[in-house]
Order: sequence, then structure tokens, then C-alpha cells
Amino acid sequence: MNTFLWFDTEALDAAEFYCGLFPDAKITNVDYYQADAQLAKDSVLTVSFELFGSRFTALNGGPGKAHTDSISFQVFCETQEEVDHLWNGLTADGGEESWCGWCRDRWGVAWQIIPNRLGQLLSDPDPERSARAFQAMRTMRKIDIEGLTNAVELA
Repeated sequence: MNTFLWFDTEALDAAEFYCGLFPDAKITNVDYYQADAQLAKDSVLTVSFELFGSRFTALNGGPGKAHTDSISFQVFCETQEEVDHLWNGLTADGGEESWCGWCRDRWGVAWQIIPNRLGQLLSDPDPERSARAFQAMRTMRKIDIEGLTNAVELA
């Protein structure tokens, strides 16, 4: 399986950004437009890259195909430092924060930056603890592990 992302003209910029932000990511191939195509000859057509062992292709297809929240990429993090690094990177330079760990990067691609601790707290066998975790999450943009834990443990 390969995930395919449409960009106006920023496929290489996006792939380089993602590969610089996420660990062990790499660009594996760049293809270029030939003559008589919708973009100029020798401009970037597609960029193949890998994130977290998954294959992606970014296409410079021209305008008209906006990204939506109906597709997002969920990234699980072990530490708050990892959450902060990815969140800050994705929301920089025109990205947008949303709620409950969701954000959009500068190209409008939706991401969920989720600490593993959130899943542990939401699936707590004690329904009151799970409900407190859920309510705390709903008040957060970037997920704060300490804030979640405190909401569950100190209530």
C-alpha cells in the first residue's frame, strides 16, 4: 500500500519537511514532468518518501485538490518532548492547531499527535477515570500528558 498526497506545486518541499521532522524518514525517489504536461518541463512531478516504514507519494498536480480532515495521519508518541517537537514543527509557518491532539501543517494535511498515555487513560477499566481523561482531552489542543494524568489521578 502507498499513501498518495496531492499538492499544488509543493510536493518536494513537503516531503523534505516531513523527512526532516519525523525520525528515520527518507526520500526514495523524485520524478520530473516531461514536455507538454500541466506543469513546466523538468519541474517536480512526484516525490516518493517513507515515514514510519510506510510509503508515500507526493504529487505536484496543480491547484484544485485541497486536503481535508476526513483523512489524517495519527502519530503516537512516548514522551511529552516528542509530542511538543512534532506539534510545534507541524503547526509552524502557517500550520494550525485544532482540538484533542489534531493539527494541520502548512499545506493543510491533518495530523493527530497522540501520546500513548492518552490511549492508556481512555481505556482505563474504571469508567470514572476514563471519563476524566476524556473530559481533560476535550479541553486541550496539544495533548499534555501531565495534565491528563493529573486530571485522572488527582480528581
